[in-house]
Amino acid sequence: MALPPGTLPEIEPVSRESTAAVIARQLRDAIMTGALPPGTQLGETELASRFQVSRGPLREAMQHLVSEGLLRSERHRGLFVIDLEPGDVYDIYAARSAIERAAMLRALRGDRDRIADLLEQTVVEMATAASEDDPNALSTADLKFHEVLIDASGSKRLVRMARTLLIETRMCLTALQSTYQRVEERVEEHTKLIQALRDGDEETALALLEAHMEDAVQRLAPGTSLRGGHVPPVPGNA
Repeated sequence: MALPPGTLPEIEPVSRESTAAVIARQLRDAIMTGALPPGTQLGETELASRFQVSRGPLREAMQHLVSEGLLRSERHRGLFVIDLEPGDVYDIYAARSAIERAAMLRALRGDRDRIADLLEQTVVEMATAASEDDPNALSTADLKFHEVLIDASGSKRLVRMARTLLIETRMCLTALQSTYQRVEERVEEHTKLIQALRDGDEETALALLEAHMEDAVQRLAPGTSLRGGHVPPVPGNA
């Protein structure tokens, strides 16, 4: 139903991205890639100077990242990039497992070959990055694989739920880079997932996806498992 004339007289067309949104995006990217490592304190004076902006839009941008869970506020100390403790790693991958399992099931019931082709493009990017010894590009392509899988589910809600999780995952992938003896292992894991999807082998696809998540958790938080046993507490939770 159309809105009655004059209902929203104050609204004007949005012509460009706000300064705060641009700052938030650049800070988010720096956190994701490890340019701003976990635990880094963000100083307003220094950042305002580097961005060449006033503190108003800078504070707005940083509050966006606080609400996304990428920055934490300490009273009388300021804002810091979050540290991913074992409990955070467990929580991120447990949530991702639920979302990506649902996405995989939808993919298996959809146009499997089309989705597999899309996923194969990201694996080619991963292989290229591995051959060029570019760990940052490898992690970017790795993350893109999972974004494509979730997007291909056709579920707006799965995509929305995954958005912040995938940002936190990018932080995990940066840490994961040093845990693989052969970077080709990451390419192989994703290639097997694609083949199971293409074959319509639900049991294998879901088992490989679970093993993929479990492997990451054990590398990042040794002694922790998504399959049972000790579940570490998530910092900040009672």
